[in-house]
Amino acid sequence: MTTNLFRRSIAVAVALSLTGCAVTSPQIKPYVPVAGAWNEGGPAGAAVVSPTWWQSFGSPELQSLVDEALAGSPDLAIATERVNQAEAQVRVAGASLFPMLTAGTDTSTRRTSGGGGATTNSSTGLTLTASYELDLWGKNRAGVRSAESSLAAKEFDRDAAQLTLISGVATSYFDVLALRTRLGIARENLASAERVNELVAARARNGAASALDVSRQEATVLSQRAAILPLEQLERQTLAALAVLVGRPPEGFDVKGTSVVDLSVPAIDPGLPADLLVRRPDLASAEAQLAAANADVAAARAALLPTIQLTGTAGLASSALLSLVSSGTTTAIGIAASLLQPIFDGGRLRGQKTIAESRERELVETYRKAILSGFEDVEKALVAASRLAEQEQVQTDVQTRAGESLRLAEVRYRQGADDLLTVLDAQRTLFAAQDQLAELRQSRLDAAVSLYKALGGGWSEAQAAAGAATAAAPSAVDRVVESVAGR
Repeated sequence: MTTNLFRRSIAVAVALSLTGCAVTSPQIKPYVPVAGAWNEGGPAGAAVVSPTWWQSFGSPELQSLVDEALAGSPDLAIATERVNQAEAQVRVAGASLFPMLTAGTDTSTRRTSGGGGATTNSSTGLTLTASYELDLWGKNRAGVRSAESSLAAKEFDRDAAQLTLISGVATSYFDVLALRTRLGIARENLASAERVNELVAARARNGAASALDVSRQEATVLSQRAAILPLEQLERQTLAALAVLVGRPPEGFDVKGTSVVDLSVPAIDPGLPADLLVRRPDLASAEAQLAAANADVAAARAALLPTIQLTGTAGLASSALLSLVSSGTTTAIGIAASLLQPIFDGGRLRGQKTIAESRERELVETYRKAILSGFEDVEKALVAASRLAEQEQVQTDVQTRAGESLRLAEVRYRQGADDLLTVLDAQRTLFAAQDQLAELRQSRLDAAVSLYKALGGGWSEAQAAAGAATAAAPSAVDRVVESVAGR
């Protein structure tokens, strides 16, 4: 009677395990209202973001640098190794769904001495043990889901790191070219100041200019020379940073580009705000981390419920040393089942459940914040791209007028119609206008990179779906089976 009752209990337990009476936890989703359009729309005729968006700037050298960075960046290699670690963790978690088999052997020799002489007894044994925890409440399956969601998050983090890397390479490259443009302007201004200085010196020798005029123009020449040195310093430092981004030592590293004027500033279509939720890998990572936390909550709740452990043992024993084929060999087989229910643990399990639930709520807010920050990034980049384009147009007109003013001031100074102060003021105005125009060009390029990055850099919904597919529950079992079969 007892045996039948035990068998029925085991049968019911196995049936419950197979039908999956899991302790599920509904996943919380953050609520974020999504507008129908951006505050700042894209320009007319703008193109949608391409996965190879950096090519839109029209620089083959930038393309080469990006290819080199993708192949040799330490940051991207680190992110890839974290994905590999997460894949291994999925296999570890999936192993809990299968029985554990262990084999052991032992040999012993015992010599006994007495009044009747010495006696030697030898024996050899071989045991095979199988243990399996019935996953009645889905604790182990929840652990697998958590590991798979964490893997998906790591894959999205790698994609986000790649986007950040490409953006960093593009921005650093534009910085180098902008500094070289400003250096060219500063050297041209120095040559212009030296030319005017020669004119002032000649007029002073003829008594048409004072020593004060000569001193003022010499100070202008020295100021122009001093302005070149910090630009050269920044150029070298930016080159060194760019070298590290592409995975090369700074020594001997250089780029061929000399001016930001040769680069195109692309017009970008931002799409709809709702599309952003499936176009950014960092948002997909936040969602996957939330899914992992939800699975952890289910596992923590299941840990409070009873567990059933099945154990089977088979063994061979022989009285002959290192021999299991002698006539004295015996066979033993045992099957056992144990039911465990936590009664008192000082609140440890309930504390772990509370932590898991709080962690899930935290990640809900983290996800919501990431969505809001994503909208903010796009709005800021759109405003910057629009306003900087207008500023560059205005500044181009300012530079044209400043150049004409300096030309007329020099002519009038030669004719004696104006003093040197007018020429100096015209020089300063032109130098500042030229330098500011170069900085605005750089800012427009940087704003375009920021907008590409804020929009996900062409990271598509199909990639997000493929990453989410890796978090499906059956995949864990498939990986473990393949791993076992491979060994």
